[in-house]
Amino acid sequence: MPLPRLNSSARFAAAAVLAGVQCIGGWAQTSAEPPQTPAPQAQKLQTSYPFSDYSKPRSHFPNLIAPYSPRTVSPPNLANTPRIGQVMRDGKLYLSLDEAIALAMENNLDIAIARYNLPIADTDILLSKAGSAIRGVNTGVVQGTPGGGVGGIGGTSTTGSQGGGAGGTTTGAGGAGTGSAGLVTSTVGSGSTIPSFDPIFTGTVQFDRNNILSANAFQASANQNTTTADFAYSQGFHWGMNLSVGFNNTRFTTNSPFFVASPQLNSNFRFALTQPLLQGLGFASNTRFIRIAKNNREISDIAFRLQIITTVNQVENIYWDLVSAYENVKVQQDSVALSQKTLEDNKKQVQIGTLAPIEVVRAQSVVATNQQALIVAQTNLQLQQLLMKNALSRTLVDPTLAEAEVIPTSTMAIPESEPVVPVQDLINDALSHRAELAESRIDLTNRDLTNKTTKNALLPSLSLFAYYGGSGLGGVQNPLFAGTATFPTNGYGDTLSQLVDSTAPDKGVGMQLNIPIRNRAAQATQVRAELEYRQAQMRLQQLENQVRIEVRNAQFSVQQNRASVAAAEAAVELAKQSLDAEQKKYALGASTTTLVLQTQRDLTQAQSNLVVAKAAYEKSHVELDRATGLTLTHNNILLNDAVSGQVTQMPNVPYAAPRQETQPQTNPPQSPQADQPQTN
Repeated sequence: MPLPRLNSSARFAAAAVLAGVQCIGGWAQTSAEPPQTPAPQAQKLQTSYPFSDYSKPRSHFPNLIAPYSPRTVSPPNLANTPRIGQVMRDGKLYLSLDEAIALAMENNLDIAIARYNLPIADTDILLSKAGSAIRGVNTGVVQGTPGGGVGGIGGTSTTGSQGGGAGGTTTGAGGAGTGSAGLVTSTVGSGSTIPSFDPIFTGTVQFDRNNILSANAFQASANQNTTTADFAYSQGFHWGMNLSVGFNNTRFTTNSPFFVASPQLNSNFRFALTQPLLQGLGFASNTRFIRIAKNNREISDIAFRLQIITTVNQVENIYWDLVSAYENVKVQQDSVALSQKTLEDNKKQVQIGTLAPIEVVRAQSVVATNQQALIVAQTNLQLQQLLMKNALSRTLVDPTLAEAEVIPTSTMAIPESEPVVPVQDLINDALSHRAELAESRIDLTNRDLTNKTTKNALLPSLSLFAYYGGSGLGGVQNPLFAGTATFPTNGYGDTLSQLVDSTAPDKGVGMQLNIPIRNRAAQATQVRAELEYRQAQMRLQQLENQVRIEVRNAQFSVQQNRASVAAAEAAVELAKQSLDAEQKKYALGASTTTLVLQTQRDLTQAQSNLVVAKAAYEKSHVELDRATGLTLTHNNILLNDAVSGQVTQMPNVPYAAPRQETQPQTNPPQSPQADQPQTN
């Protein structure tokens, strides 16, 4: 007898069950988020973030096709920020050190390039949430700006994993990476295969018409029309389970007399769950890429902080080099003026016969030598100005900026007494704040996580699976078989009803075991992961030792340069007194013009040496701040200003002071001794 039709409520319930199965994956995925490892460092930077949050996917709502549409990233803004115009007056850039740092944070291309590493790391988080292997992050420091060399631990590395379960690529020995130089495939991220956390829906609709020719006298040719509609849904979960649902439908019609029904309706569905019990079981193994990607995002934040520190140190060094270049030009100008005066005096003495003519030739040689030194000093000053403008701007295409002189308006501030800080306190600051150490510690966390997942991958593969399904049959009985065969005459609704009313159930449960007999690949991966972890521990210790040496060396440099400043100040005082004594002797006729000019030149040189010593002292403080990792703190720099590319709080360098306002010199190029008003 034909099966009774299910009423409309039953059919609606059956359809709801099938739809619910497809939706359960998304609900369970959200609710089953595993607890994350506590972040070793500060949370990721978000204040005034110039990029979209690419760690979050586009939603289907309200735009259903949004996940399938490409995202566009705005082209980079290559124009300089308005702050450059604020410090430009009369075609010249009047720069304090604080303003130079602020301009660098807004315009420096090294910082702008490194800023892209933050959203790139976000894409790895999005990739890992889909269950895919991550590509890794760049922890290298961009050093494309020439001038103002910065010391410290070098190296460029890429951390994270890349590719499938084999891990990733780590290049170089610096930063968070381990191993020797060259291309090294790391085991970070290795482990069992991870299912796709993104639900996958597949569908096939096919229309087929088949004309069959027959050479058999007892079988006529036939026409067969087949319509197929198959659908499938699959998804993996964070604890390792795989879900799959299949729903298949076929409508078959033929004019052949050998088929009982035409059209014939066939439907079936199958719901299956597979849960690993050994290899691939648990959150640690299946969410390793998510946790590593989030750790790598923090490494990107730290690497960006290191980039800011490096660039700020570089700008400070360029600034003091610029100040020294101005002073050197002044020294050479005074030297040329003195040698020319000596030449004129010698010519007069030769004319009256009190000096040999060879002395004129000797004086001319001195003038030529001093003029050459002046040209070298002037071109070096122009180079230092170009380096400064390049470090503080995105483009030099603007002719006003390209031709502008850079006038430094800050001078060195030497305290009355050098503050005494115990070296152990400086070392403790460095161990707490150095970005390289923070990167290595987070990388060590990633490698420890990899150790656990590779140990899990050593286990055999044992999976528990269960499935439930059903099939339905319907159609219209072929008139040729009337009275000779019994066939239920059912519509498509009745066929669907048979899927859930146990007319033809298909259910079962079982286990699948896969044991690699020698298991050499898993053994090699596990022991290498362990070795790389131990190597990373040694690398961290090595970095700590290097940091300790750098801190002590930086402190020694401060002490030595402070002594050099004291010695240069004493030399200036001696030169002043010598000049005063020589001038008094000349007034009494006990000296010569040459000796007076010599003592004047000695005074100028002593003053220049004092400027060089002060610049070296300032640079030693720059290096000490870098070595202790306190550059941003001591200079009152907000990291989020660098992230946004817009300075909201002006830096404040403690060892720089504004110059007193005086009348500037009229002879170009102007010297820093010709004090300029400071622009705030």
